[in-house]
Amino acid sequence: MWDFPLFPEQATANAQKLDALMLFEVGILVFFTTLIFTLILVFCLRFRRGSKVDRSNAPTHSQALEVIWIAIPAILSAVMFIWSMQLFYELYDPPADAAEISVVGKQWMWYLQHPQGRSETNELHVPLGQAVKLNMTSQDVIHSFFIPAFRIKQDVLPGRYTSLWFQPTKVGKFDLFCAEYCGTNHSIMIGTVHVMEPADYEAWLAAKGVGPSQAEEGERLFVQHHCAGCHRGSQTVHAPRLEGVYGKPVPIQDGENIRFIQADDRYIRDSILEPRSEVVAGYEPLMPSYKDQISEQDLLKIIAYIKSLANQEPIQ
Repeated sequence: MWDFPLFPEQATANAQKLDALMLFEVGILVFFTTLIFTLILVFCLRFRRGSKVDRSNAPTHSQALEVIWIAIPAILSAVMFIWSMQLFYELYDPPADAAEISVVGKQWMWYLQHPQGRSETNELHVPLGQAVKLNMTSQDVIHSFFIPAFRIKQDVLPGRYTSLWFQPTKVGKFDLFCAEYCGTNHSIMIGTVHVMEPADYEAWLAAKGVGPSQAEEGERLFVQHHCAGCHRGSQTVHAPRLEGVYGKPVPIQDGENIRFIQADDRYIRDSILEPRSEVVAGYEPLMPSYKDQISEQDLLKIIAYIKSLANQEPIQ
């Protein structure tokens, strides 16, 4: 009869921290709301018309009350700001050993691919206790990846990469929603997150047999779209080599000046779809655009392949 939870269950360590902050803020709101309305009610009753109270020499101000009314809210606001800022940085700073999973939102489904190669639709399988980072983009409109039990929600945008991470602490099945109205069938864009014991997760990965990894599929696409002909060395086309590039600063020709940007997922994606927007210094803008020729899923695979070259020595 009394089993009526006010919150979804907590299935990550961050969920407990976020709930604690929210309850603290709600507690402050309830306290001050109760205090203010209680004082209003007391004053209305005590000083109502016809009541016998001394109304002479009514105070017009109180310096002590003004100091208290300014100082206490300022201190509480500072506490909430520092607390929430700390949680914000924790939520957007994944551990270095986090497993990366690619996510593509599109009307009206979630496509997810594990680095080992296995992909799934509207379902996400993850191991218990393992930090997981989601690299997300949209193929069409704005979506929002929302797992209530994990207390995580992140907009998924077309033409951009966003990310979030979590570390599950409880085995089970948890709801996955799109929390941004994305069209007629927005309400059916739902899924399930399966948190499994590590051994069960490994068995699940191998259930369909050992296949090509995401990076290996990316290499196949890299060759299929004729990228290897230029970027693996060519006698006729002078193009940058990609070994050791990911995560490093890249010199970009900006008019007569040179500026440096980091070779991250966004840079690689834009270099494939809009190659003339950021041309590497010392190279001619000869690369054709692959816009509308490569899907978002395949772009993520090619990026995974280029990431796999990050630790290789650059070839001059």
